[in-house]
Amino acid sequence: QVQLVESGGGLVQAGGSLRLSCAASGRTFNSNPMGWFRQAPGKEREFVATISWTGGRKDYTDSVKGRFTISRDNAKNTMYLQMNSLKPEDTAVYYCAAATTFKSMMTMRSAYEYWGHGTQVTVSS
Repeated sequence: QVQLVESGGGLVQAGGSLRLSCAASGRTFNSNPMGWFRQAPGKEREFVATISWTGGRKDYTDSVKGRFTISRDNAKNTMYLQMNSLKPEDTAVYYCAAATTFKSMMTMRSAYEYWGHGTQVTVSS
């Protein structure tokens, strides 16, 4: 059974940092693109960042560029999201996702076949 499990969420003050992890089990995703999405209350789930299987290509939504860094450790079958200079508007449930193959629009939810259950990130002002 394939599982993606997020961890590292929590409550932090504005300007603070958190590091999210996404551990995969049941299969390896070393050759697969992966990504992070988030969903704030009352809003659609939105793209945050994506990383190629080598880690050589990374894309971010504009609102997190310069503050968030996506990375992966294929030896550990784990992906990370380092979040710095957090803002109250970053408050959301953060989901990790994995795709079976590369697609032309890795910023779209439909590009990913596997999803975690999410971890809550709350940023207080």
